[in-house]
Amino acid sequence: MPQRLIVVKVGTNGITTNEGKLDQTEMQNLADQISNVTKQGNKIVFVTSGAVAAGIAELGMPLKPKDVAFQQAAAATGQSVLMTLYREFFKKHGLKVAQILLTAEDLSNRTAYVHTCDVLSLLLKIGVIPIINENDVTSVDELMHAEGYKVNFSDNDILAVLVAGAVSADLVIILSDVEGLYTTDPAEPGAELIKTVDTITTELKNALKGKSIRGRGGIQSKLKAAEIATQCGIPVVIANSRHPNIIAEIVSGKEVGTYFKPQSRMPAVKRWIAYGAAVKGIIYVNDGAKKAILEDSSLLPVGIIKVVGTFNEGDVISLADENGEFAKGTPNFSSTQLNIIKGLQVSDVHNKLGTDKPKEAIDRRNIHLTEE
Repeated sequence: MPQRLIVVKVGTNGITTNEGKLDQTEMQNLADQISNVTKQGNKIVFVTSGAVAAGIAELGMPLKPKDVAFQQAAAATGQSVLMTLYREFFKKHGLKVAQILLTAEDLSNRTAYVHTCDVLSLLLKIGVIPIINENDVTSVDELMHAEGYKVNFSDNDILAVLVAGAVSADLVIILSDVEGLYTTDPAEPGAELIKTVDTITTELKNALKGKSIRGRGGIQSKLKAAEIATQCGIPVVIANSRHPNIIAEIVSGKEVGTYFKPQSRMPAVKRWIAYGAAVKGIIYVNDGAKKAILEDSSLLPVGIIKVVGTFNEGDVISLADENGEFAKGTPNFSSTQLNIIKGLQVSDVHNKLGTDKPKEAIDRRNIHLTEE
């Protein structure tokens, strides 16, 4: 088997008991499997949930308190418990681990995004297992509700595939408490396991809904994650974390769980624009500008009607008309500058801001179409 870079994600239900406490037997089992696959020459990035559940158990708090500060306190307490256990479990195999906590902002800032990729690459190169979790403690919730702002992820299913895109992974394994994707709720009579998904259709997404008790994900989140990964050219397998030796079976190519076929692989920058970064604002354009963008042209200031939100040069924004978003892109100007030059010809832009400024509001190479 060829050596591959694999992102493995396990949810809260996969490493907790029915009482909501950490299941150390399952955690050790996962560490054993990841270690064995690593020793075969594969490189593994491990994305794990469970910090809030661990903190709740450690502090003796009620299950899933509604107060955000209490949840953050539980995450802060539980994360250290989680990492202490994983460190000991991997140490038995002579492997070192590194903790990486990420927020939406870490992936939305291009410089921070590239730096995160560099750190992950170095850790993998020197044989360290990166263990990643969302940083619940430093939530930027207030920014997520700003006008024009749209967050890039809200749970570890999405985070896992965004990390996979960042490091150009060869495979994503999402481990859950079910065998895979079913035709309907697996608890219902007649539910059948879907072994292969060629394309994630709107009909498929609408047919399946659900949310787990302790985790924030659910089948909709996993479908969205699989959609992002496959659109980036990365295959995904959803399987049961408690199935014996599940990771090795998937890596060896055995037919277990649900396999999502990859589509064409996007260039790295387009992957970041499409999925990695939070959307910081909206640029509304006229019909002529939209037509040009859909035909692979750049956006010129003359085509801009309205600018919503506060963003900087290089942030990711939505491109929209009266029907909604049709593309995303990274502008060459801040929102303040765009409000000055919107609707202007290039010569007038240079008169306002100087001749050293680019003529394009957004270069075509930095535009990702969300509507064909």
